[in-house]
Amino acid sequence: MGLLTGLLGLPLAQLRGTVAIGEQVLRQAEETYYDPAIIRRQLETVAHLHEEGALSDAEAAWWEEELLQRLIEGAEREGP
Repeated sequence: MGLLTGLLGLPLAQLRGTVAIGEQVLRQAEETYYDPAIIRRQLETVAHLHEEGALSDAEAAWWEEELLQRLIEGAEREGP
C-alpha cells in the first residue's frame, strides 16, 4: 500500500511544495507586519511627519491607531 500511495501521490508533490513555500512566505510576511520594532519605527516616522506638518492631526491619529492596533494584534498572536 505504501508504494501505491507514493506513486499516486507523486503528481501532488509539486503542489505540496508550492503550498509549503506559500505558507513560509506568509509566515515571514506576518512576522514583519507584526514586528514591534518595525511598528515603533513607523510610529516615530508618523510623529516626525506630523511635527513637520506633512500629516494633519487626523491623518497622524489614523496612522497611530492603525499601528497601535497592529502592535496589539501582534502581542495577542504571540500569546502569554
